[in-house]
Amino acid sequence: MKNRAIEIKWGVIFAISTLAWMVLEKSLGWHDEHIADHATYTNLFAIVAIALYVFALRDKKKNFYQGQISYKEAFISGVIVTIVVTILSPLTQYIISEIITPDYFSNVIAYAVESGNATQEQAESTFNLQSYIIQASLGALVMGIVTSAVVAFFVRSKS
Repeated sequence: MKNRAIEIKWGVIFAISTLAWMVLEKSLGWHDEHIADHATYTNLFAIVAIALYVFALRDKKKNFYQGQISYKEAFISGVIVTIVVTILSPLTQYIISEIITPDYFSNVIAYAVESGNATQEQAESTFNLQSYIIQASLGALVMGIVTSAVVAFFVRSKS
C-alpha cells in the first residue's frame, strides 16, 4: 500500500477538488439562475483535472522513482489515481447532489423541459442521482485512463 500512497493521496485530492469546483459552480449560479450556461462552463474543470494528473505523476516521478519514470510506470500510476477517483465518485456525487446543490436536479429538469430539449419524462430519467452516479463513475474511469495515457507521455523520463 505504501507503494501507492501517492496515487491514493492524489485521488483524494481530485475528489476534494471536484467538490470545491461544485461549490464554485453553485456560487456562480450555474446550478440555478445561469443553468443555461452550466453545460458549457462545467467543462472548464477539465483544466483542473488535467493539472491534477500532471501534479500526481510528477509527484510520483520525483518522490518514488527518484526523478526517472518510464511511460509504463507513469501510466500505471495514473490508472491507480483513476481507480481511486472512480471508487470515490459515488460518494462525491452524493455529497454534490444532497449537500452542495440539492436543487440542481429540479432546476436542470425544469430548464431542459422549458427549453424544449427534453420531455418531462426524459429529463427526469436523465437528471437524477442514480444516473449521475453512473455517469460520474464511468466518466471518471474513461477520462482518467485517457488523461493518464496522455499525461504519462509528457511526464515520462526521456532516455
